[in-house]
Amino acid sequence: MPRTYSYSADFDAETEELFKEAIFLGEGHNGIVYELPNDKAIKIFQETKCCKEEGDTLKKVSKSKYFPRVYNMGKYYIVRDKVDGNRLDHYIKKKGFNYEIAEGLYNLIEEFKKLKFTKLDARCRDIYITNDNKVMVIDPKQCYKRKVNYPRHLMKGLEKAGVLESFLEDIRLIDKKVAKDWQKRYNQYLKNREIE
Repeated sequence: MPRTYSYSADFDAETEELFKEAIFLGEGHNGIVYELPNDKAIKIFQETKCCKEEGDTLKKVSKSKYFPRVYNMGKYYIVRDKVDGNRLDHYIKKKGFNYEIAEGLYNLIEEFKKLKFTKLDARCRDIYITNDNKVMVIDPKQCYKRKVNYPRHLMKGLEKAGVLESFLEDIRLIDKKVAKDWQKRYNQYLKNREIE
């Protein structure tokens, strides 16, 4: 749902030229996103701090297949790969849930560990299933700042989509110990919420 913020970014000449053909894609809490020519996208931020944090994270993880590549960055914007596909929750609604997706999500969390993220989590809305069924993160938030040691938001989103049990069954086939740990932590989280 569009918000009523106004955005302003001082583009370099190349980005200015690309932006002439920009097509609005969406708006989130931190910025607004447009599709650019040549399979690129631009995210324009409200705050330089958010732009720098996301840009720095994307640069740090540039060798990972799970994140879009950054081409250019300004004080208020990032030009990066456009990720084609569907948001995870939308994908589930359209096509259902399967082992391949569960395995991709498990591998994504393993990748977070390799990248030394302190936040081993992502929301369904920030995870895309590409047209060739690969898992990608479009919006890495506070990956090196927040401490979350299991995919809580992800599990919450999968529960809302009605596929959490299916996800956990698939994870049990991949790694019983991890499935047991995640289930235990999530149950504890739900219990704590009831107490509050």
